[in-house]
Amino acid sequence: MTINDLIKTYEVALNANDLEKILALYGSEPVFMPQHSRPLVGRDAVRAGYRQVFDTIKLNIRFAVHEIEEAGDWAWVRTSSAGRTRILAAGVEVTEGNNELFIFRREGGEWRIHRYLFATDQARA
Repeated sequence: MTINDLIKTYEVALNANDLEKILALYGSEPVFMPQHSRPLVGRDAVRAGYRQVFDTIKLNIRFAVHEIEEAGDWAWVRTSSAGRTRILAAGVEVTEGNNELFIFRREGGEWRIHRYLFATDQARA
């Protein structure tokens, strides 16, 4: 799977709340760094983080890839995402927009998400 394919697969899985598909895209030693949160280090912490996300919101977003740089078994990708988010507890929908940085590492010949960081590009009300 190419890095572009992996980003698209991640987008589809994220919008579908498909926790197992998302975890399959991560490598053996993942770190997920959502904004306003401590880093989630390791597969169990990453699983718990996404579970909390899916219990709280429903995303409908699309990723745009702006840069891909590869160096051997490492790559980094700068993306942005935009769309809508439904806040489940309140039953309201808001505009969503983020800047993201993915770091990939090749494991067993396949690209895997090694580190993932995102921050909103939406001004707070």
